[in-house]
Amino acid sequence: MDKYEKIIYWSESDNKFIVEVPELAGCMSDGETPQEALYNAGIIIQEWIETAISLGREIPRPAGKLIYA
Repeated sequence: MDKYEKIIYWSESDNKFIVEVPELAGCMSDGETPQEALYNAGIIIQEWIETAISLGREIPRPAGKLIYA
């Protein structure tokens, strides 16, 4: 399991759950259920990292919790 922060929310316009990974620019996924959206996020995170490596870009280290309530 990756250690990047994930933000999950319901999108009325998409009629799906959305997961954003703020530490990885543009990295997000969706799903019919929260579990599906999180599962898909794991796949997208791996693909994001593989693409960054192939392009010679830096991979951000997981920072943990980014915002405190």
